[in-house]
Amino acid sequence: MVSIIDTFIAPPCEATIEILYQDDALLVINKPSGLLSLSGKNPLNWDSVHHRLVQQFPGCTLVHRLDFGTSGLMLIALNKAINAALCQQFSQRTVGKTYHALLCGHLFEDSGIIDAPIAKDPANFPLMRIDSTTGKPAQSRFQVEQRTGYTLASGVKLPVTRVKLSPLTGRTHQLRLHCHYFGYPILGCDLYGGRELSEKGSHPRLMLHASTLSFYHPLSGAPMTIKSPLPF
Repeated sequence: MVSIIDTFIAPPCEATIEILYQDDALLVINKPSGLLSLSGKNPLNWDSVHHRLVQQFPGCTLVHRLDFGTSGLMLIALNKAINAALCQQFSQRTVGKTYHALLCGHLFEDSGIIDAPIAKDPANFPLMRIDSTTGKPAQSRFQVEQRTGYTLASGVKLPVTRVKLSPLTGRTHQLRLHCHYFGYPILGCDLYGGRELSEKGSHPRLMLHASTLSFYHPLSGAPMTIKSPLPF
């Protein structure tokens, strides 16, 4: 068996974590782009959402994660019982998640569902791949909001489409991979082609933001919807 070594070193993140909602059971935070959700094994990757929050909220746990470059809403449980209750909502798919992204190019379609199974790509860690044979079912809904442009630091303007994305399943890298598979990678995506259209040295951040999170409060059962304004 070949061991896989992750050589990624996260650059320092000066941005702060914003707490958008807080009670005795849970937090909803706004994660900045460029911050790990969980600390890595390498001491240089110790800074993370969990590492920061556990200083203030001992015993807190992440109910789910966002990719390093993705910004936006994350749900944090303040004890194990709450974590179990919220994780059950995720497994039962009663949690609603909406993302916004800038995709490279102008989409022809205004809306639709991308249906393509996803599997690990053992030859290209940490990438995932579309695989109709061994992949797990994965569906993502998209809705075009605006066809516009994005100006790089170099002054070059790229055609981009602002879309609302709703993952109907929860596979690793699902939105990034599905957009790439559809032919319109997310701008700034270093794993699935979103940086190939911009010249070296002027890449934007990953233009993917978790903008809305809906769930049931694990204690009261009340429906909750938290929104985060778009940073791009």
